[in-house]
Amino acid sequence: MTAKEYLGQAFFLDRRIESKLEQLSSLKLLATKTTARYDDMPGSPGRNTDGFERTMVKIIALSQEINDEIDRLVDLKTEMTHRINQVEDAELCTLLELRYLCFKSWEDIAVDMHYTERYIHLLHSKALCCIEKMLAH
Repeated sequence: MTAKEYLGQAFFLDRRIESKLEQLSSLKLLATKTTARYDDMPGSPGRNTDGFERTMVKIIALSQEINDEIDRLVDLKTEMTHRINQVEDAELCTLLELRYLCFKSWEDIAVDMHYTERYIHLLHSKALCCIEKMLAH
């Protein structure tokens, strides 16, 4: 695994969590639309509550899945922070933190660090080399 792939894991995991949170929101909205039947007409007793219960089971399962992924993300970011902090150059550490822990764009990083984007990319290459060396050992 390259340094860029290693560091990029948190971004993709964060996006998966965001996607699952959207799914959860959609399921919760669906659950609020499920209504009980209150008439005397014959029908399958509990038919609507079964649908509600199935939706609630899905909501609980997805919530647990999200919590598990959040735990993985926290662990991954903790590990990445430890590796990034081992980079001796504070400027490179800052760049790596902004990019891979805060998920900032290159443009935002350049503004924050008061450099051109071109210079930020040069620094990024240096920073990746440092991480590559750590991953190799």
